Amino acid sequence: MGEEDYYLELCERPVQFEKANPVNCVFFDEANKQVRRPAPSSPARMDDKGEVKCIKFSLENKILAVQRTSKTVVLPEKRSLKLLKSHNLNVNWYMYCPESAVILLSTTVLENVLQPFHFRAGTMSKLPKFEIELPAAPKSTKPSLSERDIAMATVYGQLYVLFLRHHSRTSNSTGAEVVLYHLPREGACKKMHILKLNRTGKFALNVVDNLVVVHHQDTETSVIFDIKLRGEFDGSVTFHHPVLPARSIQPYQIPIAGNGFCRGVSAAVLPRGCVLTMIFGSYLWNLQVKLEPIVNLLPDKGRLMDFLLQRKECKMVILSVCSQMLSESDRASLPVIATVFDKLNHEYKKYLDAEQSYAMAVEAGQSRSSPLLKRPVRTQAVLDQSDVYTHVLSAFVEKKEMPHKFVIAVLMEYIRSLNQFQIAVQHYLHELVIKTLVQHNLFYMLHQFLQYHVLSDSKPLACLLLSLESFYPPAHQLSLDMLKRLSTANDEIVEVLLSKHQVLAALRFIRGIGGHDNISARKFLDAAKQTEDNMLFYTIFRFFEQRNQRLRGSPNFTPGEHCEEHVAFFKQIFGDQALMRPTTF
Repeated sequence: MGEEDYYLELCERPVQFEKANPVNCVFFDEANKQVRRPAPSSPARMDDKGEVKCIKFSLENKILAVQRTSKTVVLPEKRSLKLLKSHNLNVNWYMYCPESAVILLSTTVLENVLQPFHFRAGTMSKLPKFEIELPAAPKSTKPSLSERDIAMATVYGQLYVLFLRHHSRTSNSTGAEVVLYHLPREGACKKMHILKLNRTGKFALNVVDNLVVVHHQDTETSVIFDIKLRGEFDGSVTFHHPVLPARSIQPYQIPIAGNGFCRGVSAAVLPRGCVLTMIFGSYLWNLQVKLEPIVNLLPDKGRLMDFLLQRKECKMVILSVCSQMLSESDRASLPVIATVFDKLNHEYKKYLDAEQSYAMAVEAGQSRSSPLLKRPVRTQAVLDQSDVYTHVLSAFVEKKEMPHKFVIAVLMEYIRSLNQFQIAVQHYLHELVIKTLVQHNLFYMLHQFLQYHVLSDSKPLACLLLSLESFYPPAHQLSLDMLKRLSTANDEIVEVLLSKHQVLAALRFIRGIGGHDNISARKFLDAAKQTEDNMLFYTIFRFFEQRNQRLRGSPNFTPGEHCEEHVAFFKQIFGDQALMRPTTF
């Protein structure tokens, strides 16, 4: 298989450590995801008091616990443990998940009744016990729950107990399943999801980026499940199938003595399902999901987008998918494009609403009274209008081979989606539509979009319309109508037009609203001179001469207008004889 076919890989920089031997013991610290090796040369030096069965740090790395026998642990400070609370239970085996501070105790003869306890702030809370449904077994065999078939993991912020059931209870299937029991902080544990493996044999589990990864030893392949994706709901549980076809983990090259490499490393999974690492010999890896190959392995764009939006490092891959579906070779249909835009804007709107709620709470002073109030975290799943414009749409409209009707339809589909989620459309998107319409001389369509308010009113849009008057004369009136609806500040519009060197458009706009008798002559003459267009300067200069004549009976500028520089420039270019002479009646 090529590198583009693997969607699971080992991290680039594994942790290398000395192999375990009679002198040195090696332990994996699940809480901190680190390898621990008690040795005389270690900075955390301990007296040699014999065999060490287990060694672990607390989550803050402040306390080191050392277990030397099956019944004793030693701690610093007073070098002893303080008994806070005790429960009398017959325990077959236990499992602890550091991330959630929950311990599971296996009880009863069949070992399938699990009693959870939650540790928090020096207290231990007993949670409701629950029973794991065991698969049917032959009469000669007594069923029991094995510790190696149970794992605990946090998936999408919720704690689950994962049970690897090797034979389905249903008669029509003999494939193994992974059953997910949701273990809440309050309330009873409930069976929520069943992952259909459709094969038998030996398995191992990981949870990576909220995906349940199941490794099959016999075929040396792995599959991934996403419980957020839509499954088959039977009224009580949701059944899920693998998101993608089974694939091997991408081979890893390990440097060996000399200049060679050891290829095709077959990594074994650590036994705890909640541990997100891979280990082989004296190397320790993090398992990672590669999103780029998944784009071509999951043809359903809607399902692909649902999958990608839940991943941590998804932004650039999603933008790549959007560009790909707008390319000539992989062009998607408009309904598919609309679906993708809606999914993006759904996430965008959720973030905007959360931001607004947070801002309102801060303004109301709730941040002081509620220390738990936190600003929403912007994940990579939040793609705003500038992201889509910069990385997708601006390049898309420049593709000469793309039919212009399709280009306009895509732009309008994105704007439609924003409007549907009540997200204010940024002016640069409207400008992109208008420029595309003008480029293809589709003025009738532009007129319809404006007449029926498909394009929302805004000051930048009005300015753009004013600049189009020479191409499309009705644009001037359309702009004036828009400005009247906006009741906007006319001075600001003039400033924007002048900054874009649209001097005549600015002058026409002022005349259209009846404000041309009060405007600054110097401001317009400055702008006209900056264009380096002498005939434009002549036109603007003559307009103000005529205004002066009409208002004061003389075409000359008053000293207070500070136009001496422009009068001199006019004489230099056109001569004294070009100046207007006072008209007497």
